[in-house]
Amino acid sequence: MSNVHFLREQTPASSSNAQDEKRRELFVRAEALSQDFARRGAELDRVGAPPREEIEALRQAGLLTTLHSPEVGGAGLSWVDGLRLVRIIARGESSIGQLLGYHYVNSQYVYWAAADPKQAWVLGAETVERQLYWGAAVNPRDPSLTLERRGGHYVLNGRKTFSTGAHVSDRINVNAAIDGKIANFVVPTDRPGYVANDDWDNIGQRLSDSGSVEFRDFPVYERDFILPLADPSDPPPVQATFNTPLIQLVFVNFYLGTAEGALAAALDYVRSTTRPWITSGVERASDDPYILERIGELQANLKASIALADAAAALVEAALSQGRSVTAEARGQAAIEVYAAKVHSTHVSLDVTTKVFELMGARATAGYYRFDRYWRNVRTHTLHDPVAYKAREVGDFALNGRIPPVSLYS
Repeated sequence: MSNVHFLREQTPASSSNAQDEKRRELFVRAEALSQDFARRGAELDRVGAPPREEIEALRQAGLLTTLHSPEVGGAGLSWVDGLRLVRIIARGESSIGQLLGYHYVNSQYVYWAAADPKQAWVLGAETVERQLYWGAAVNPRDPSLTLERRGGHYVLNGRKTFSTGAHVSDRINVNAAIDGKIANFVVPTDRPGYVANDDWDNIGQRLSDSGSVEFRDFPVYERDFILPLADPSDPPPVQATFNTPLIQLVFVNFYLGTAEGALAAALDYVRSTTRPWITSGVERASDDPYILERIGELQANLKASIALADAAAALVEAALSQGRSVTAEARGQAAIEVYAAKVHSTHVSLDVTTKVFELMGARATAGYYRFDRYWRNVRTHTLHDPVAYKAREVGDFALNGRIPPVSLYS
């Protein structure tokens, strides 16, 4: 097995028909879940608790295994489809869309990064069989976790300030320093010494479960390593660096899904509640020409940004499908399209989630509705890495033909 995409291409026609039906069913389930999350969105945001029930709902709907190959029991969906599912879920609840997208990247990472394809296959099969949710403790802005040998195994110590899915993750990707080298491994969170703290109290993405985690003499074994120890200055294989453009695409799609959810909520409110302005000359707010014009502008901008996001996803998937033969240039060119989508979606999502209040009117600012949660969600996460640096990378490529250096942000 060189990569999952090769196996998908070999699927017989009868099996392909079954996969198509499975794909349709997954989208139906995602739409139903999204609508349920939207109905409960204000209360979920108010409480801001770790979303155990919501992750369980994703698990029961089969959404956690959509990208895994049918060879291990997954649905075999493409990244383009997976990211659309992220967008759909984010319409109902932005944090749950984020968590689904993070899981997709974290659980698929081993397929293109693990030194031993058999190990990746075993991890994938276990994930599908047990419907595991994957997180990560790899935030590069935090001090490194440290690993040391102790007897016949290793112990991990340290703290990560942010770890999305801290309480709900069954498996996590981790990197740590040991003897001047970098170790990459995958571990279960039910081992002793893993502590997820209840300290996520930000204004947005309140269900993303993004608090700090600590490792206190957490045991790590040789079987957990997915890559040999590496010098920090050694460039990783190109194929192993696709987690960055893909996680940025997750950002893009849950930003846009959140904006879609905000606009949908605003349209419902205008139809049912907003009163026409006294000098509008119309009997219904839904006939007000200024409201209609503003809706048209917001809708057009959203459609354009979604098209850009889908096109970028297709380019990344095409580059990733080249497996270990993919070049840095191909990866970089696909990544630039992602970063263009990131710039556009950031501006559009912030614009839409702000301007929906101009459609609904003053009464829509009542705390009961918590319509501000859509803006708070995108405002919080769009600060994850400065969008100005993404615009700079896009501009540098357009003007000078330079692809951005590989990092966990680019």
